[in-house]
Amino acid sequence: MAYKDLREFIDELEKRNLLKRIKVPVDAELEITEITDRVSKFNDARNVALLFENVRGYDIPVAINLFGSYERMALALGVENLDDAANDIRELLKLPYISLKNRMNIVSIISTASRAINFPKYVKNAPCQEIIEETPNLDKIPILKCWPQDGGNFITLPLVFTKNPKTGKRNVGMYRLQKYNSTTTGMHWHIHKNGADNFRDVQDSGENKIEVAVAIGTEPVTTYAATAPLPRDVDEMVFAGFLRHKSVELVKCKTVDLEVPAHAEFILEGYVYADELRREGPFGDHTGYYSLADDYPVFHVTCITRKKDPIYLATVVGKPPMEDCYMAKATERIFLPLLQQIIPEIIDINMPFEGVFHNCVIVSIKKTFPMQARKVMHALWGLGQMMNVKTIIVVDSHVDVQNIREVAWRAFNNVDAERDLEIVHGPLDVLDHSSPFAKFGAKLGIDATKTWKEEGHLRDWPDEISMTPEVKARIDYLWRSLNLD
Repeated sequence: MAYKDLREFIDELEKRNLLKRIKVPVDAELEITEITDRVSKFNDARNVALLFENVRGYDIPVAINLFGSYERMALALGVENLDDAANDIRELLKLPYISLKNRMNIVSIISTASRAINFPKYVKNAPCQEIIEETPNLDKIPILKCWPQDGGNFITLPLVFTKNPKTGKRNVGMYRLQKYNSTTTGMHWHIHKNGADNFRDVQDSGENKIEVAVAIGTEPVTTYAATAPLPRDVDEMVFAGFLRHKSVELVKCKTVDLEVPAHAEFILEGYVYADELRREGPFGDHTGYYSLADDYPVFHVTCITRKKDPIYLATVVGKPPMEDCYMAKATERIFLPLLQQIIPEIIDINMPFEGVFHNCVIVSIKKTFPMQARKVMHALWGLGQMMNVKTIIVVDSHVDVQNIREVAWRAFNNVDAERDLEIVHGPLDVLDHSSPFAKFGAKLGIDATKTWKEEGHLRDWPDEISMTPEVKARIDYLWRSLNLD
């Protein structure tokens, strides 16, 4: 199902009893976070999406935790479960007109398989422009202060639209925005992000600013697409159309040369100067720690357009599990088929919540030659955002990587510390606080596969303990009569 806008998704959640309206007055500073954090930690029916209808000092409701479970994330993507979200890509890879040389490249796949893609549809009139505020005022929006040591209030689910000055290609990323005052925010695009690439190209071109538009409160697939680790040349709005099986409607901004989702709740239009920096942060981040304050570009808001009665969509990040964990899990499942095209021995992959996705990857492989686990580690470290992964654990094909207990048992038992640990140096996520240097440091690969004699293990490797199939079958037959359930 392709939702027209955020409200349709909220209606669907409410229909399924997956959303709760909060009518009690609450504060946008810290209180919404504390409520949301408690709800997100429930692992039962109490973990629901929240719509705060009475935010003190504002007449705009706040929606949060909409994607904060496997069920709601799958519902957002219009699938039964997150593994189904990869099926379109798997089917696309089977098409006869996808050439062999392009099967590892999502850019080529999407451009070649145009028959399977829903390209953006451009409209002249849009709900996101029902109200036009040429004198913008961010103070009217219930922007949250999430954690006590945060440097201010932060817009946490913004879709940031820019164009590359050299190619004219659109990029949409999700970069937090710290509100400085009624018309300016920080622009927290990390050095590794495509939005930062566009900004650097503007600086190199000699231009003094880059135009920016920020959409807040888009339909769920469009929101997710802004978080996806796509190559620079893949348009996130094309990717969203592919996932939702329907084109994303875009409309031209009123004051900048950019197109934005027509059904968004808010659009912030403005620019970022090429030579202006301001202190941004600290910010309670998805690692569960505060990311440190640093200097970032400044977004000047020159116009706000919105719906007549908008809903402000936000998220809170912190110690997992939280809403962003399920969005990242969607990425893990959706991009697995492409990962398997590049590294075909991969059976499955798990980026556990506790590793906050860029700190730990567990991967199972079909091992056919010595030191293959090392080959897989280095291949992963050479792929896009995978370059930031701090720990990679490789296990054999029959291991269920989604079962952390099983993975831990094998890693703790199978690893010889001298032989099976691979330490390398390279890029790390900007948010990593453990390395003595910012943005780079040491990374660890753990080969927890069965070690072969060709790999230097000359002793016999013992068999795993398991019952015979015949005994299992007999006990299966007797089980109900034993009254042990």
